[in-house]
Amino acid sequence: MTDPNRVDTLVVGAGPAGLSAALNLARARMRVLVVDSNRPRNAATMISHGFLTRDGIPPHELRRIAREELGAYPEAEIVQRSSVVGIRRIDQTGAATDADSHPFLATVRGGTQAGDRLVLARTVLVATGLRETLPALPSIRAFYGMSLFSCVACDGYEQSDRPLALIGETPDLLARALLVSRWSSDLTVFTNGLAELEAGDEEHLAHRGIRVERRAIDDLEGERGSVTAVRLVDGERVPIDGGFVRPLWHPVVDALAELNPACDDDGHLVTDRDGRTSLPGVYAAGDVAAPGPQQLIVAAGAGARVASVITQDLLGVSTSH
Repeated sequence: MTDPNRVDTLVVGAGPAGLSAALNLARARMRVLVVDSNRPRNAATMISHGFLTRDGIPPHELRRIAREELGAYPEAEIVQRSSVVGIRRIDQTGAATDADSHPFLATVRGGTQAGDRLVLARTVLVATGLRETLPALPSIRAFYGMSLFSCVACDGYEQSDRPLALIGETPDLLARALLVSRWSSDLTVFTNGLAELEAGDEEHLAHRGIRVERRAIDDLEGERGSVTAVRLVDGERVPIDGGFVRPLWHPVVDALAELNPACDDDGHLVTDRDGRTSLPGVYAAGDVAAPGPQQLIVAAGAGARVASVITQDLLGVSTSH
């Protein structure tokens, strides 16, 4: 275990899922390498909520604390501002080779001036999360993470009882609007002229007191991160005091192109209940796998669970402890 380029588990991504998995793997005395680009999807988010003992902590601070805790374990190494640009499975032969014990060869790029680093791994855990595309409004980035959010469960409480907007262009706005209405009864859904919201859905929302605005949006208004209005293309302004957007989410699985794991229709890695993908030895945790609540504590729990599964699989045992 002294060879830094030969590890038990290569963890791709250092968000809550990846760091939680790495911590638990290190505690199982597994040699772990964590590779992270240091470009988290929630970089614009100032405060995160719902993480027990860390409610209200900035996401970057949560990651810093986690990296510091992980750094206390000699079994773990974190490489930041780097990316895994490719992973392939070494062809196995009849003779004893690296493929028998460390079947995955990964190319890690960045972090040093020494060029690409080649890493042999017994297992791979993908915790890369999602990339997101926001609705194409000129000023949306000025408010995103400060008064406009994407995770209702994460930020709904702070938006309580305010006039809110839900801006999206996808067919799932009905469900999202009903969820937002748990925190505010003053809600307008903006389809930006694109979302396919059926008439029956609009009637359902109207019955709940939720307005639907189908006209296209020109831009958002406000200052210093606080949104104050949605300006429509005809010049009409709809005052708001916050709200939510529904981005398009894209699972980050570029490094797995050669391995070609099974993905669902939205590009998420298909896993069993324990985080195993369709490829033996490759696991996934967090938002890159099956969609669910996009909360830091949920991702961290998934990482811890998969770490336990990896440890057991490498030992060839199955236990509830």
